[in-house]
Amino acid sequence: MTTTRLPLIRTTALAAAIVLLAGCETTPTGRPLGEREKGTATGAAIGAVAGAVIGSASGDAGKGALIGAAAGAVAGNLWSKSMEDKRREMERATAGTGAQVTRTADNQLKLEVPADISFATGSATIEPRLRSVLDAFANGLSNQPTMYVRIVGHTDSTGSDAVNDPLSLRRANSVRDYLTDRGVAASRIETFGRGSREPIASNDTPEGRAKNRRVEIFLRDTAKG
Repeated sequence: MTTTRLPLIRTTALAAAIVLLAGCETTPTGRPLGEREKGTATGAAIGAVAGAVIGSASGDAGKGALIGAAAGAVAGNLWSKSMEDKRREMERATAGTGAQVTRTADNQLKLEVPADISFATGSATIEPRLRSVLDAFANGLSNQPTMYVRIVGHTDSTGSDAVNDPLSLRRANSVRDYLTDRGVAASRIETFGRGSREPIASNDTPEGRAKNRRVEIFLRDTAKG
């Protein structure tokens, strides 16, 4: 085996180890990985592989992998502590409501609120069950100026676009107004109405139409750290 192949083999092993780490759900002690730790590990894995490839072209794949892993770890850790705290808070606030709290691929917090706790059919008036969820969402945001909110309203396909488009926007604006009443600056909130153009279920059944009548609330941290 030639000496030039040895660094590449070591680098490949290093990259593979980091990739395996990124795929783990727990630490070596058995503690579940948090969202920030998962992002760091995944970023390190991607950076290590990319760094090894780039480094091998210049004759130092091992150094490239280490630099790439470090850079990737920083890039992967875009899920701030504030975002993780907010995610946990929203999971507690929405427990049993049918609302879903997820982290998007681009590191936003997404709150998807179903029709049965948000708005009555044809109405843009916030239902009482949604208010407690929005109270939890607004909690602390007035003191976090790097947090921005995007609200998207959706309807099912019942009715025409002339009815559904403005209704979906009015619903998004109702959520915005509720949040601003609780101290979130309107300049940090943007609203959109998609009408029935972005269904997540079939509009051929009552159950599917109920899923499509929803409000999606996204939170992003521009500080990212």
